[in-house]
Amino acid sequence: QLARIQTDSVVETLRELYPDLCFEIAVAMSTTGDKILDTALSKIGEKSLFTKELENALERNEVDLVVHSLKDLPTSLPPGFTIGAICKRENPLDAVVFHPKHRGKTLSLLPEKSVIGTSSLRRAAQLKKKFPQLEFRDIRGNLNTRLKKLDEKEDFSAIILAAAGLKRMGWENRIGQLLSPEDCLYAVGQGALAVEVRAKDQEILNMVSALHDADTVLRCIAERAFMKRLEGGCSVPVAVHTVLKDGQLYLTGAVYSLDGSDSLKETMQTNVNYPQQNEDGPNDDVQHVGITAKNVPGQAQQAAENLGVELASLLLSKGATHILSVARQLNDAR
Repeated sequence: QLARIQTDSVVETLRELYPDLCFEIAVAMSTTGDKILDTALSKIGEKSLFTKELENALERNEVDLVVHSLKDLPTSLPPGFTIGAICKRENPLDAVVFHPKHRGKTLSLLPEKSVIGTSSLRRAAQLKKKFPQLEFRDIRGNLNTRLKKLDEKEDFSAIILAAAGLKRMGWENRIGQLLSPEDCLYAVGQGALAVEVRAKDQEILNMVSALHDADTVLRCIAERAFMKRLEGGCSVPVAVHTVLKDGQLYLTGAVYSLDGSDSLKETMQTNVNYPQQNEDGPNDDVQHVGITAKNVPGQAQQAAENLGVELASLLLSKGATHILSVARQLNDAR
């Protein structure tokens, strides 16, 4: 349902921009990540968990564009594909949804040993450290399924979800607590929608590029470059927070052990205030961590990517490799 709402919102915007074109939404497809619901995301180990089947349809020219949650897209896309548009980001923060009997509480007010549901190692690692009195357990399924599990059973006192998904579904009233970046840094690309297209399809690329939100593009390039340099994914706790203000891009990035006891966190900034230059010709197809954004200044994109790489390199020099490899091993052994 959420995937459909997200696709509809992108298509609606395209219809307004191009009233003469006909947009048809292909039959919704299930992906590996949708089908394997009895295993934690971090254990399935498939990089393109929610994207592979959709990319196959793109490759076979059955569809011309695919709408994803950006956080589901790996930092390296298969050859021949690119992210042709990133829409304006919805609130990227994580939200707590409480069991009806705990409505009005916050995490710190829940009884000791209360069980919190989340399928994310990143959320669990950060919150275990902040709320050692609580227990964290895997919960899988789409938003509807997870909310149903929460409301109709007594297994969970609360679950953690992305605020953006709840908002898009019209369930904002279920958000009991928004977790600030101090409580919980968010996932790379969280809250942003990406439109994936064939990299060589200039016509489609030009069309969807009108959807780009420049601020979101630069923030997400920095986040994805950070993740890529760390070689992070679902199986390790990596988290970020970005702010773009007065031409300066600030990136906070962190890595955690599975229980959150060991962590590294740093912030860096860079100037992204560059004019748009006429970059016709071969530069048209320059990708930054899988993103093609012709209408965002190339120097700004490069600066954002460099920022992500430099911040990751700083954490690696301080011992992030050890934290992440232990996290990976422990996760594999679970």
